[in-house]
Amino acid sequence: MKYEQAYRFLIPKLEQELSVDLTYHSVQHTEGVLLAAKRLCEAESIDENEKELVLTAVLYHDAGLIKTYNGHEEQSCEIARETLPDFNFNKEEIGIICDLIMATKLPHKPTTLLQKIICDADMHYLGTRHYFASANKLYHEYKRYGLVKDKEDWHKKQIAFLEDHAFFTRAASKEYGSLKKQNLQLLTIKKSGKKYENKVYRKIGDWTLIVFGAVTASFGLKGFLVPNGFFDGGVSGVALLLHEIYHFDLSLLIMVLNLPIIILSYFNTGKSFAIKTSVAIVLLGVCLYFIPYPVATSDHLLVAVFGGFFIGLGSGLAIRGGCALDGSEIVAMYTIRKTSFTISEIILAINILIFSVAALAFGLETALYSILTYFAASQTIGYVIEGIEAYTGVTIISEHSEMIKRRLVNELGRGITVYKGERGFLPGNFEVSEDCDIIFTVITRLELRKLRNLVQQSDPKSFVFANTIKEASGGIIKHKQAH
Repeated sequence: MKYEQAYRFLIPKLEQELSVDLTYHSVQHTEGVLLAAKRLCEAESIDENEKELVLTAVLYHDAGLIKTYNGHEEQSCEIARETLPDFNFNKEEIGIICDLIMATKLPHKPTTLLQKIICDADMHYLGTRHYFASANKLYHEYKRYGLVKDKEDWHKKQIAFLEDHAFFTRAASKEYGSLKKQNLQLLTIKKSGKKYENKVYRKIGDWTLIVFGAVTASFGLKGFLVPNGFFDGGVSGVALLLHEIYHFDLSLLIMVLNLPIIILSYFNTGKSFAIKTSVAIVLLGVCLYFIPYPVATSDHLLVAVFGGFFIGLGSGLAIRGGCALDGSEIVAMYTIRKTSFTISEIILAINILIFSVAALAFGLETALYSILTYFAASQTIGYVIEGIEAYTGVTIISEHSEMIKRRLVNELGRGITVYKGERGFLPGNFEVSEDCDIIFTVITRLELRKLRNLVQQSDPKSFVFANTIKEASGGIIKHKQAH
């Protein structure tokens, strides 16, 4: 027998001739099953001759997919009978190989140890950390070939399959059994509790926030600041200055001044952000031009505080919708790459310049009230964004840390840090302890309840404590936008 020659013949053939629709049963699947089969053969003390038979069967077990999907095992045997004689396999050996291939047909009914090994190797992914990634590939393949209707049908069938499945060999049970059980638990939790996010509703929510943000910010400008000659910071402040000095149309100024910054954001922040920001700024200009907002008050203190409040509320809503109503943040984000200054320092410098010009042109009192306006707007943005979603650091100690780690990453979408520690040291049993993983993650306050429920489902006895984090950056966290 010349297994290596058969391998060098068949793998390139599979790479060239397998359909691209086979998202799961690809060459990578065959390679993965080969590695699992090698481990199981060694663990079960299979001799080299029988091991080569198993590996050859694995090599050919999905070759029939080149010709057909349903009943491909029979076609795999035909390909094996046609080609294996070229690699010094005799009729008896080819017969055993074909029996092994047919044993992989579902439902599995192996009768010999070698057949049990190939069945366990073929299903080894059920007990691995990449189960969900592999299962997702299999779902898309099954859907393409009409074997499942939708995700709900898939989850139902997967749960039933994992509940009925059992590894046949001791080696497979030992290596894959524990993780397979965890995967089944996670799959069951997902089936019973997961709500699939509707992208349409999310987009509607984003655009609703953007529209309300533009309307609210324009009210702050036209109902408070413009009639009283007050200013804000950022690009809006520059537009207000030019409007007061040269009497240019404010709505047109805001759109024109933000245009180059929007183009900059397209290349530095992303297409989606740039599109949303451009639409939001156009909406702001349209609202300023067409909506006849009443003058709310002429009291300077009220103008400064509530003008800043409505501008900050509008900007905060727009940020939550995924864009910016003022381009100074984008300029700062671009400039920070070219200098050693922070975003806050860059925006502060821009605003010092704006308020200095306001002081020289319109008096110190107007500039001071304008600074109060900017402060009120900044604090409001901070509340809308950070006040609702303040960062919280959570530490988790559990004997089921492996499952919790996977759920935090895959379900909650959080990055995690793992410390190696010891648990135990209880009163009366101080000498008793064991190694454990201490999990740390950073979430928003709104996610805290979801995290607690997730941990409680995984391990009701876990020890969890949380603390507020004043500032966070990097990693997988949501970033506050500067005003």
